[in-house]
Amino acid sequence: MQARLRACRGVLVDSNILLDIATNDPGWGDWSARALAETAEHAALIINPIIYAEVSIGYTTIEALDAVLPPALYRREPLPWEAGFLAGKSFLLYRKRGGLRTSPLPDFYIGAHAAIEHLALLTRDQARYRSYFSTIEILAPTKRKT
Repeated sequence: MQARLRACRGVLVDSNILLDIATNDPGWGDWSARALAETAEHAALIINPIIYAEVSIGYTTIEALDAVLPPALYRREPLPWEAGFLAGKSFLLYRKRGGLRTSPLPDFYIGAHAAIEHLALLTRDQARYRSYFSTIEILAPTKRKT
């Protein structure tokens, strides 16, 4: 893994990984916990406001959420303006390919952030990221769980 991350400034941790762990998801919790621990050994873990917002749904206070996502473990980075632009362009491509959503999905912002800031992305939901952000290093399961 260290070789895969050499060119990356850190690893953006997708909310699905964090939610799998927080909810002890029976299908993905163990994989996500192992992948996060291994990633933390080799790179800085990063979240952005989109990821923070998605994970916050399961918590009633900021303090409870911050206890799960401590700044000492997860570096918090803002979404760069350039990532907003790239997210919009990627969403436009999604629409041209027949996508039905009328506004950009969080994955577009997350993928664009990783692409603009040269971050790897730890996710288990790799299809959209691979389709719209081919330059990012994606850390994901090699086989879909059944």
